[in-house]
Amino acid sequence: MESQRNISEFIFLGLSYNQNIQIFCFVFFLFCYIVILVGNLLILVSIRCRPLFHQPMYYFLSHLSSMNVCYTSCVIPTLISDLLLGRKTISYGNCMLQVFTMHFFGIIEVFVLTVMAFDHCVAICKPLHYTIIMNRTRCNLLIVAAWAGGAIHAFSQFSMIVSLPFCGPNEIDHYYCDIFPLLKVACTDTYITGVLVVANSGMVALVTFVLLFGSYVIILFNLRNHSAEGRRKALSTCGSHITVVTLFFGPSIFAYLRPPTTFPENKIFSLFYTIIAPMFNPLIYTLRNTEMKKAMRRVWYQKMFSDEKHN
Repeated sequence: MESQRNISEFIFLGLSYNQNIQIFCFVFFLFCYIVILVGNLLILVSIRCRPLFHQPMYYFLSHLSSMNVCYTSCVIPTLISDLLLGRKTISYGNCMLQVFTMHFFGIIEVFVLTVMAFDHCVAICKPLHYTIIMNRTRCNLLIVAAWAGGAIHAFSQFSMIVSLPFCGPNEIDHYYCDIFPLLKVACTDTYITGVLVVANSGMVALVTFVLLFGSYVIILFNLRNHSAEGRRKALSTCGSHITVVTLFFGPSIFAYLRPPTTFPENKIFSLFYTIIAPMFNPLIYTLRNTEMKKAMRRVWYQKMFSDEKHN
């Protein structure tokens, strides 16, 4: 593998050369990352400290929050440090690691979102059989399947990229190691590899999006038989999930389900599914979910009461 490349690092061209824009990006991305960490940690603590963890919906939400933190941590800390230090280089090994982890945690998040849609579908369409269908064993199996799917997808993408020869130039027109910009700097014909990447990432995004869309068509169809209050609660619960799915899948499908080439808009769309959408996820799930807000208040009040008692 070493003989196939004579470069040891890549140089990111980043989002802008303008110093003022870089300062703004540093402050904004730092704020986004803090919101992501604090929001998801609040969700995890609230679910773990209350009986909510034993409910399938919140069990899956806890895994989604964990993947949200892992996924964004593959990109944002490096991006922030590069903006702060003015250094935009990454070693070959770290670049390949970033490709693998981004696709690994990203696809797990996609599959967990799909599992959550299935959970909502069962809860609304088969309420009397819900606890039997969505027992803890089946929930664990669905999460294991999501991890296995993420591993298979990430290894397939990683094996295609790591086998490419890189002999110069080493400038990547992006702010992280994404597959299409890497294909552009490989010193070989990457057309077939690009088609395989689209077939893999693009089709996974498209198929899961179709499954998600289909599940909500079934849910809306079954809501006709529910009371007005039942419809309101169901739509409130599903609304959060639909919002998150739209924010994440829209830019992802544009990025990967198209001809294997790079466009100037790529970096803007990438910001949505690597930073913006993950930042809104915890806000959407907490502000629109009554149970989560109650759980957070209880955990917070317990913490305050415990502190006062010790004092």
